Amino acid sequence: MGRGRAKAKQTKVARQLKYANHNIDYDRLREELGADTRREESYPSTASEQESERAQ
Repeated sequence: MGRGRAKAKQTKVARQLKYANHNIDYDRLREELGADTRREESYPSTASEQESERAQ
């Protein structure tokens, strides 16, 4: 007993999270996290790729 008010509040919060309009600026988030946009640096080359570069 007495769980009705707590459950109602949880339901309200869950509904707000589900239906809220989340305007996320992904470019700003990338800048804040320090993520680089270039693919080469975000995915380091594998050992086989490094060997093939040395062979050339």
